Order: sequence, then structure tokens, then C-alpha cells
Amino acid sequence: MQHTHKYKTWDSLPDTLTAIHISQFLGISRRRVYELFQTHIDKGGIPNFEIGISKRVDKVDLKLWITQQKEKKSK
Repeated sequence: MQHTHKYKTWDSLPDTLTAIHISQFLGISRRRVYELFQTHIDKGGIPNFEIGISKRVDKVDLKLWITQQKEKKSK
């Protein structure tokens, strides 16, 4: 399945995100996104939910996660 649309701006992202959306937006591999899905939230993992076997992330949760990662780095 080809994904030619690149998600580079916050407004270009849909409200519910897949690993592909997140990997393109953050500039990291899809594999790394899945690793962050598997990591506990308290350890820096991205909060997500499942629809069947698919993982999804609410856009607002990703924004909060990014903010938290920045705060951790600044401490």
C-alpha cells in the first residue's frame, strides 16, 4: 500500500492517527513508532488504543505526548 501524502504539518494530520501518520510527521521509522506504542506511557510510550489489531492515536494525545517529551528534556 503506497502512502504518497506526507504529513508534515499539524493541520495536515487527521484527528485519529496511524503509525504511518506519526512516522511521517515526526520523521522517525514506522518500526520506532510501534516500539513507542509497546512502551508503557510512564516510560515515554505514545498513548494509543486498538481497533481490532490496528493501533490508533488521538491527535490531541500525540500533541500532549510531544509536550511531555519536551518537558522531560528540559528538566
